[in-house]
Amino acid sequence: MATTNPTRRTQQERRAASRTALVRAAAQGIARTGYTRLSLEEVARVAGYSRGALYHQFAGKEEVALAVVEWVDRTWDAEVGPALDRTGDPAELLLALAAEHARFCRRHDVARVIQVLRIEFNDPEHPVGRAIAATVAKTEADLLRLIRAGRRDGSIPPGPPATQTAQALGHALEAVSIGVAGAPYDVALAVRAARGILGLPAD
Repeated sequence: MATTNPTRRTQQERRAASRTALVRAAAQGIARTGYTRLSLEEVARVAGYSRGALYHQFAGKEEVALAVVEWVDRTWDAEVGPALDRTGDPAELLLALAAEHARFCRRHDVARVIQVLRIEFNDPEHPVGRAIAATVAKTEADLLRLIRAGRRDGSIPPGPPATQTAQALGHALEAVSIGVAGAPYDVALAVRAARGILGLPAD
Protein backbone atom coordinates (compact mmCIF):
# COMPACT_ATOMS: atom_id res chain seq x y z
CA MET A 1 0.00 0.00 0.00
CA ALA A 2 1.33 3.44 -0.93
CA THR A 3 2.27 5.74 1.90
CA THR A 4 2.36 9.52 1.95
CA ASN A 5 5.53 11.30 2.94
CA PRO A 6 4.38 13.62 5.76
CA THR A 7 7.25 16.07 5.01
CA ARG A 8 6.41 16.44 1.33
CA ARG A 9 5.03 19.89 0.60
CA THR A 10 1.78 20.37 -1.24
CA GLN A 11 1.64 22.16 -4.56
CA GLN A 12 0.13 25.18 -2.81
CA GLU A 13 2.99 25.26 -0.30
CA ARG A 14 5.59 24.95 -3.07
CA ARG A 15 3.92 27.76 -4.99
CA ALA A 16 3.88 30.00 -1.89
CA ALA A 17 7.55 29.23 -1.19
CA SER A 18 8.58 30.04 -4.76
CA ARG A 19 6.55 33.25 -4.72
CA THR A 20 8.17 34.39 -1.47
CA ALA A 21 11.64 33.62 -2.83
CA LEU A 22 10.93 35.56 -6.02
CA VAL A 23 9.52 38.54 -4.14
CA ARG A 24 12.50 38.67 -1.77
CA ALA A 25 14.89 38.50 -4.72
CA ALA A 26 12.96 41.29 -6.45
CA ALA A 27 13.13 43.43 -3.30
CA GLN A 28 16.90 42.95 -3.17
CA GLY A 29 17.16 43.86 -6.85
CA ILE A 30 15.06 47.01 -6.47
CA ALA A 31 17.14 48.11 -3.47
CA ARG A 32 20.31 47.57 -5.48
CA THR A 33 19.46 48.85 -8.98
CA GLY A 34 16.01 50.45 -8.81
CA TYR A 35 12.81 49.38 -10.51
CA THR A 36 13.59 50.64 -14.00
CA ARG A 37 16.79 48.60 -14.28
CA LEU A 38 15.35 45.56 -12.53
CA SER A 39 15.80 42.40 -14.61
CA LEU A 40 13.16 39.76 -14.03
CA GLU A 41 15.51 37.16 -15.48
CA GLU A 42 18.06 38.11 -12.81
CA VAL A 43 15.35 38.03 -10.13
CA ALA A 44 14.45 34.49 -11.14
CA ARG A 45 18.12 33.43 -11.18
CA VAL A 46 18.81 34.87 -7.73
CA ALA A 47 15.68 33.18 -6.35
CA GLY A 48 16.74 29.86 -7.86
CA TYR A 49 13.91 29.56 -10.37
CA SER A 50 13.50 29.80 -14.12
CA ARG A 51 12.15 32.87 -15.86
CA GLY A 52 9.14 30.78 -16.83
CA ALA A 53 8.45 30.01 -13.19
CA LEU A 54 8.46 33.74 -12.45
CA TYR A 55 5.99 34.50 -15.23
CA HIS A 56 3.83 31.66 -13.97
CA GLN A 57 3.44 33.70 -10.76
CA PHE A 58 3.50 37.27 -12.10
CA ALA A 59 2.28 38.91 -15.29
CA GLY A 60 5.18 41.38 -15.41
CA LYS A 61 7.39 43.85 -13.57
CA GLU A 62 4.57 46.01 -12.25
CA GLU A 63 2.89 43.01 -10.66
CA VAL A 64 6.23 42.03 -9.11
CA ALA A 65 6.63 45.54 -7.66
CA LEU A 66 3.13 45.41 -6.17
CA ALA A 67 3.96 42.05 -4.62
CA VAL A 68 7.13 43.52 -3.12
CA VAL A 69 5.19 46.39 -1.50
CA GLU A 70 2.60 43.92 -0.16
CA TRP A 71 5.38 41.67 1.19
CA VAL A 72 7.10 44.60 2.92
CA ASP A 73 3.81 45.68 4.50
CA ARG A 74 2.87 42.16 5.64
CA THR A 75 6.36 41.34 6.94
CA TRP A 76 6.61 44.65 8.82
CA ASP A 77 3.26 43.96 10.46
CA ALA A 78 4.45 40.51 11.54
CA GLU A 79 7.92 41.49 12.77
CA VAL A 80 7.56 45.10 13.95
CA GLY A 81 3.82 45.51 14.44
CA PRO A 82 3.71 43.61 17.76
CA ALA A 83 5.75 46.44 19.29
CA LEU A 84 2.63 48.59 18.90
CA ASP A 85 0.54 46.22 20.99
CA ARG A 86 2.79 45.93 24.02
CA THR A 87 1.77 47.42 27.32
CA GLY A 88 3.53 50.55 28.50
CA ASP A 89 3.42 54.26 27.99
CA PRO A 90 3.26 55.53 24.40
CA ALA A 91 6.75 57.04 24.51
CA GLU A 92 8.31 53.69 25.41
CA LEU A 93 6.25 51.94 22.73
CA LEU A 94 7.51 54.39 20.09
CA LEU A 95 11.12 53.90 21.18
CA ALA A 96 10.64 50.12 21.06
CA LEU A 97 9.14 50.46 17.60
CA ALA A 98 12.13 52.55 16.46
CA ALA A 99 14.49 49.80 17.66
CA GLU A 100 12.45 47.01 16.06
CA HIS A 101 12.20 48.94 12.79
CA ALA A 102 15.99 49.32 12.65
CA ARG A 103 16.44 45.59 13.25
CA PHE A 104 13.81 44.83 10.61
CA CYS A 105 15.61 46.98 8.04
CA ARG A 106 18.90 45.34 8.99
CA ARG A 107 17.38 41.97 8.09
CA HIS A 108 15.54 42.98 4.93
CA ASP A 109 16.83 46.39 3.67
CA VAL A 110 13.20 47.40 3.10
CA ALA A 111 13.66 51.10 3.81
CA ARG A 112 15.77 51.44 0.67
CA VAL A 113 13.23 49.44 -1.35
CA ILE A 114 10.34 51.69 -0.33
CA GLN A 115 12.38 54.85 -0.88
CA VAL A 116 13.41 53.75 -4.39
CA LEU A 117 9.85 52.80 -5.35
CA ARG A 118 8.46 56.00 -3.85
CA ILE A 119 10.81 58.06 -6.02
CA GLU A 120 10.23 56.07 -9.21
CA PHE A 121 6.45 55.95 -8.72
CA ASN A 122 5.80 59.47 -7.48
CA ASP A 123 2.29 59.34 -8.92
CA PRO A 124 -0.71 58.66 -6.65
CA GLU A 125 -2.68 57.43 -9.67
CA HIS A 126 -0.21 54.65 -10.49
CA PRO A 127 -1.02 51.29 -8.82
CA VAL A 128 2.47 50.97 -7.32
CA GLY A 129 2.41 54.60 -6.19
CA ARG A 130 -0.98 54.03 -4.55
CA ALA A 131 0.24 50.89 -2.78
CA ILE A 132 3.30 52.66 -1.39
CA ALA A 133 1.26 55.67 -0.27
CA ALA A 134 -1.17 53.36 1.54
CA THR A 135 1.66 51.50 3.31
CA VAL A 136 3.35 54.72 4.42
CA ALA A 137 0.03 56.25 5.53
CA LYS A 138 -0.77 53.19 7.66
CA THR A 139 2.57 53.43 9.46
CA GLU A 140 2.23 57.17 10.00
CA ALA A 141 -1.27 56.63 11.40
CA ASP A 142 0.15 54.23 14.00
CA LEU A 143 2.86 56.75 14.92
CA LEU A 144 0.30 59.55 15.11
CA ARG A 145 -1.99 57.53 17.39
CA LEU A 146 0.83 56.89 19.86
CA ILE A 147 2.13 60.46 19.74
CA ARG A 148 -1.31 61.83 20.55
CA ALA A 149 -1.76 59.30 23.34
CA GLY A 150 1.66 60.18 24.76
CA ARG A 151 0.89 63.87 24.78
CA ARG A 152 -2.38 63.19 26.54
CA ASP A 153 -0.79 61.13 29.31
CA GLY A 154 2.33 63.29 29.57
CA SER A 155 4.89 60.67 28.50
CA ILE A 156 5.60 62.77 25.39
CA PRO A 157 6.02 66.53 25.89
CA PRO A 158 4.12 69.13 23.86
CA GLY A 159 5.72 70.10 20.57
CA PRO A 160 5.03 70.65 16.88
CA PRO A 161 1.68 69.39 15.55
CA ALA A 162 1.30 65.67 16.07
CA THR A 163 0.69 64.98 12.37
CA GLN A 164 3.95 66.64 11.31
CA THR A 165 5.78 64.97 14.20
CA ALA A 166 4.57 61.55 13.04
CA GLN A 167 5.66 62.29 9.48
CA ALA A 168 9.08 63.49 10.66
CA LEU A 169 9.53 60.41 12.83
CA GLY A 170 8.69 58.10 9.92
CA HIS A 171 11.13 59.86 7.59
CA ALA A 172 13.86 59.92 10.25
CA LEU A 173 13.59 56.20 10.92
CA GLU A 174 13.67 55.54 7.18
CA ALA A 175 16.77 57.73 6.74
CA VAL A 176 18.65 56.13 9.64
CA SER A 177 17.77 52.66 8.39
CA ILE A 178 19.05 53.45 4.89
CA GLY A 179 22.16 55.24 6.07
CA VAL A 180 23.44 52.86 8.72
CA ALA A 181 21.40 49.64 8.41
CA GLY A 182 23.50 46.73 9.58
CA ALA A 183 26.23 48.97 10.89
CA PRO A 184 27.20 49.09 14.55
CA TYR A 185 24.82 51.24 16.60
CA ASP A 186 22.05 51.32 13.96
CA VAL A 187 19.44 50.49 16.61
CA ALA A 188 20.87 52.99 19.10
CA LEU A 189 20.90 55.75 16.48
CA ALA A 190 17.31 55.01 15.45
CA VAL A 191 16.22 55.29 19.08
CA ARG A 192 18.17 58.53 19.52
CA ALA A 193 16.51 59.97 16.40
CA ALA A 194 13.11 59.03 17.81
CA ARG A 195 13.94 60.62 21.18
CA GLY A 196 14.98 63.84 19.50
CA ILE A 197 11.87 64.17 17.34
CA LEU A 198 9.56 63.27 20.21
CA GLY A 199 11.29 65.76 22.51
CA LEU A 200 12.29 63.09 25.00
CA PRO A 201 15.40 63.45 27.18
CA ALA A 202 18.53 61.55 26.23
CA ASP A 203 18.78 58.09 27.73
